[in-house]
Amino acid sequence: MNQAERRNFLIRELLKEQPRNRDMRIPDNVTEQKNLLRSLMNIRPPRPAGEDFLAVQDAYLRQETAEKGITDIACLAPAEDGIYLWQGDITTLRCGAIVNAANSGMTGCYVPCHRCIDNAIHTYAGIQLRQTCAKLMEEQGHEEPAGQAKITPAYNLPCDYVLHTVGPVVYGRVTEEDRKLLASCYRSCLELAERHGVNSVAFCCISTGEFHFPNEEAAEIAVRTVREYREETGGGMEVVFNVFKELDRRIYERLLGAD
Repeated sequence: MNQAERRNFLIRELLKEQPRNRDMRIPDNVTEQKNLLRSLMNIRPPRPAGEDFLAVQDAYLRQETAEKGITDIACLAPAEDGIYLWQGDITTLRCGAIVNAANSGMTGCYVPCHRCIDNAIHTYAGIQLRQTCAKLMEEQGHEEPAGQAKITPAYNLPCDYVLHTVGPVVYGRVTEEDRKLLASCYRSCLELAERHGVNSVAFCCISTGEFHFPNEEAAEIAVRTVREYREETGGGMEVVFNVFKELDRRIYERLLGAD
């Protein structure tokens, strides 16, 4: 199969799972097809899929990521010893683990084609990631508290693992508890990665999007926490601060002295 054939196969199989949509016409436009496939994956509940579906999905997602272009952490220049700043799509970064800014349900974003990082990571990892997260949450028996972390395989992403953490949601002014919880997100991810032998972690800007933590203060907490952890442990854990927006890039450049 080529990519178009894989995409149409996956769309047809996902539509079959929904009786109301079985007769939906697949658009001819490639962009519309991609959006439809992503939407169907986003709304799909965590349940098993057949081996044929998974084989086609895996081949499709890996080719899509390859076409976007994969960046290896080994190709990045450090802003300071063991710490990097990189602006780009975190789902295309090859490293030990990337961090997902999750919600308390921990099974991904169900809003079709939503622009949050949770949606992107689950989309390009594949439906296996939602299944794995759902199993973890079933075993836990309650929603994920802010400031902690869980680790899963990355499936079709170029990294090895995904670290999932729930950041604090800011209502109005930032409280001291908000600050402590955000710092705990970074520390929990680093500690969990260390326990699993992961030697590099890429952080997104936790809590700064839908959770409304001010970008500058969030970056200050992130950089301070990572520096303190590296100094305390003396380990060789490499850390990438991944930014998407120009605003965040400028903030981190200033904090890391990389401007």
